[in-house]
Amino acid sequence: MPPAASPLVELKNVSLAYGEGRDATLALGDATMSIAQGEFVAVVGPSGCGKSTLMKLVTGLIAPTSGEVRVRDARVTGPIRGVGMAFQNSTLMPWRTTRDNVMLPLEVVEPHKRRLRTDRAFYFDKAQKLLASVGLGEFGDKYPWQLSGGMQQRANVCRALIHEPQILMLDEPFGALDAFTREELWGILQQLWLERRFTAVLVTHDLREAVFLADTVYVMSRRPGRIVKIRTVDLPRPRRLETTFTPAFVDIVHELRERIQLEHA
Repeated sequence: MPPAASPLVELKNVSLAYGEGRDATLALGDATMSIAQGEFVAVVGPSGCGKSTLMKLVTGLIAPTSGEVRVRDARVTGPIRGVGMAFQNSTLMPWRTTRDNVMLPLEVVEPHKRRLRTDRAFYFDKAQKLLASVGLGEFGDKYPWQLSGGMQQRANVCRALIHEPQILMLDEPFGALDAFTREELWGILQQLWLERRFTAVLVTHDLREAVFLADTVYVMSRRPGRIVKIRTVDLPRPRRLETTFTPAFVDIVHELRERIQLEHA
């Protein structure tokens, strides 16, 4: 048998403390995680357990106090390339059209930055097709304030994907939306992942969202955050809203909820 491929992302006994000496606060404690190329991972846990801190460590925005973070089999010592990020707030620039907002990473990420001026028509078409894939094909010339919250988040995800990152980091991207819009966007994000097979790391408080989208769910303890459960989601894809009402789906959600509730006991 051929040797197993190295994980794309790996955390080895990673801890992070904010502050120094007696004033130090241990945010993350001895966390170990392995994420394969093309895997969709969700991270859940109590508020303040270090979920967002973990994302910053993976992307190299902060350095661990101890342990090691590796991406593409190289130790992370600073901000890494090939990452797209989407947050709870869309952070679209109000003075730019939706299409221009989506194209923003192309202006700063190489090699697209070098090519944008000469190949602008190609990138324009690329952005337009990406918007069309999430139902925003007719809204490229609209400004963010002319879009609903759900439409803004679709554009936000498009912006995170336009430069074809290997890793997509999602920090509560649908947390501010109503339940119906949120569930609609689960399906859209799943379809984008099925088509493109980027590696995704989703931080969420919504256990149904985690189970719907992820291949693997990591449960974190309360602070200092540790990985206390790893749950493989072996439900067939594509998953649909009806899937969330099946006994197998509901059982996984209850299993995760019970483990998180132990942290409050």
